[in-house]
Amino acid sequence: MKIAFFSSKPYDELFFRKENEKYNFELNFFDTNLSYHVVNALEDEIAICVFVNDIVDRNVIKILAKKGVKIIALRCAGFNNVDLEAAKEYGIKVCRVPAYSPEAVAEHTLAMLLTLNRKTHKAYNRVREQNFSLNGLLGFNIHKKTVGVIGTGKIGKAFIDLMKGFDCKILAYDLYPDEDLENSGVNYVGLDTLFKESDIISLHCPLTPENKYLINKTTIAIMKDGVTIINTSRGGLINTIDAIEALKEHKIGYLGIDVYEQEEKLFFQDLSAEIIQDDTIQRLMSFPNVLVTAHQAFFTQEALEQISEITLRSISDITTKGKTEEIVML
Repeated sequence: MKIAFFSSKPYDELFFRKENEKYNFELNFFDTNLSYHVVNALEDEIAICVFVNDIVDRNVIKILAKKGVKIIALRCAGFNNVDLEAAKEYGIKVCRVPAYSPEAVAEHTLAMLLTLNRKTHKAYNRVREQNFSLNGLLGFNIHKKTVGVIGTGKIGKAFIDLMKGFDCKILAYDLYPDEDLENSGVNYVGLDTLFKESDIISLHCPLTPENKYLINKTTIAIMKDGVTIINTSRGGLINTIDAIEALKEHKIGYLGIDVYEQEEKLFFQDLSAEIIQDDTIQRLMSFPNVLVTAHQAFFTQEALEQISEITLRSISDITTKGKTEEIVML
């Protein structure tokens, strides 16, 4: 049985080939993104495996169905790039990896927070140039700050556990509050209350039509002056233009993003010799209080092992049993 992987990198092939020793699928890896222009290259694949920036819209799904593809497997948690209604219409099952090492993303969120606050990236560069001055490196104690966490699934929960170690007050928002978190002292509140009272806001929710641009000029206006915002979830949760204006006005004190709305044109590529045409990301990266990483929060050995294991097991379960625990429900 053939599986085609799109947007693949050498590390994808390494981990999936190792895991495939259990299944003996025929794996074909393509470094290009899946889109309407490349989908016709498929031949006899029963499944495709895609990542966050692959376009799996109705036009692509229609061709996939004609090609005999029965499974769309996302090697990530989010599925906003897949037209689920079209997949249902054409009888294609969609599965994902809803929880791969949530600690990996939570720990990267904390790393971004600490780096922005204590400016360790700037200190590193200074010391290498024999500049031992502390001017401009002033941070603040995270201890006992109020931290707002939007989305308390497995990743949000792991991040909350980390912030409890700093004795922070935790405010949380989720459509489905976690009883265990409530019993542990986490206070679920409305979004307005979370925005108004949080010193630090961390996003850990999927991107849906309802929460696109959750962080915008209106919601930013009710936040504390100098608020810190970290996004390791999906780029479309933040209106970047509004965030830039808030940075210019010092309303946002620190911004850390591991995701970006137009990242498919930038992330996972070496553009060091190119002139980047995206003026918005260039403006964003010009701020000294902004930290951008290229969608690497998931990137640990443990996470890649779990992604390959869950993805191939899901494909195997669907083909042999007709279902899997990781199916995306329509």
